[in-house]
Amino acid sequence: MSSEKRKRIGKWAKNLVKTRSTSRSESSTARSISWGFWWRKLLNYLFFNLLLFACVALILVYSYNKSLPQDTFTFGFFPARYHAISLTFPNTLSSFSTVRYIVHGPDSSVTAFELGKDLIALWPLYAAVLIWELLDLLHYFNDTRRVKRALLPLNTLALKAEKLGNADLLASVHPNASTDGASLSHGKMESLEQAIERASVDSPQIHTGNEDLASIEIALNKLLHQMQEAKLQQMRFVNDASHELRTPIAVIRGYTDMLDRWGKTDEAVLDESIAALKSESEHMHDLVEQLLFLARGDAGRNTLTRVPLNFAQLAFEVWEESDMIDASHHYVLGFDKSALADNRYQTVGDIAMLKQSLRIIVQNAARYSPAKTPITFNISYDEKNVQVSIEDEGMGISEAAVAHIFERFWRADNARAKSNDGSGLGLSIAKWIVDSHDGSIDVLSREGVGTRFSIAIPRVALR
Repeated sequence: MSSEKRKRIGKWAKNLVKTRSTSRSESSTARSISWGFWWRKLLNYLFFNLLLFACVALILVYSYNKSLPQDTFTFGFFPARYHAISLTFPNTLSSFSTVRYIVHGPDSSVTAFELGKDLIALWPLYAAVLIWELLDLLHYFNDTRRVKRALLPLNTLALKAEKLGNADLLASVHPNASTDGASLSHGKMESLEQAIERASVDSPQIHTGNEDLASIEIALNKLLHQMQEAKLQQMRFVNDASHELRTPIAVIRGYTDMLDRWGKTDEAVLDESIAALKSESEHMHDLVEQLLFLARGDAGRNTLTRVPLNFAQLAFEVWEESDMIDASHHYVLGFDKSALADNRYQTVGDIAMLKQSLRIIVQNAARYSPAKTPITFNISYDEKNVQVSIEDEGMGISEAAVAHIFERFWRADNARAKSNDGSGLGLSIAKWIVDSHDGSIDVLSREGVGTRFSIAIPRVALR
């Protein structure tokens, strides 16, 4: 083997080792950053849980005090003259239910409340909070990939900078050697470093004013903008999810207090509270399931079972079941049943998920349209796609709102006024399903007239 070939192979091997080393370093950095955020988030949640437990205890104490004669406490917490309060604590954590809150009267009377048992009875509240925190902490794996993608341009920039440094070194050792214009002066690099130091989270913009650094500025500014958008999107998602979970938690807590005060003796209060707790538990269960579905989708863990199917057949089945379970609306089949055996409506996809997307659209149409109004199913096809459309005569959506309806937890103002049943996640799930099938959702709506959703999925070419 000639010496020239040996040099080339050695150079190739060195670059390969360097690339792998850089990749490992990039992954390690991404994991380190994600772990740092994860641990801080975990500590914040631990502090929040302690604060939540203390607030629940104070609310219970306040309710006990309010159940006593009016002149026993001032402002619901401060015992009046000749009154005193005390707590009894268990010897072990396993007997926490024996914790009692005691009010001593001026005539040596004693009123005891079962504080420990009441705190334990609020376990649905604690479970809901812990489930949400667990879901948020599981985003670590997705965050690691996101940080790694965000670091990729910086890694590329670092490799280019190293190349530029090697070119400058070569030029200093061999002044006559050609560097193809790759080297940058020391002053330009200092200018870039200062611009990076001046950039902040609130103002993620790098500007040096040097034309030679324009391409690097564009790459860095794009990276900073993507990182800021990802941070803002995550903050909005956490805030909205917290807001949606707060309502069922408040209802559960309120009815639990009712049960504690009057449910032991009043059967009407008992029945009402049980029905409300079941309803809110079901709503919270649905919300958590939807959050899990979207979290798995973001992490790439939702798997599709793709099989050949007739999209007209799927639309017919959803129409049939909707007409059977909802007698308050008139469901219209706007296409001929011969389409069920027509190969022109053939596509490939996950039957369960595509049905779920159609059901979400139908449920929205039924929720936001008056009773006895029609909800019409139609199907069509063109050279590329087969399309199912679902049309209602409901309240409609404003032009400004249409641009946001697929955002998570977003609901139009008129929709919020009409119903509080929805979570604001249904259309986000439907769009994820359609996008995962390389399809699209079109929306045509007029306020006071109605809305038409059209789901288009690629056709299977006939042979």
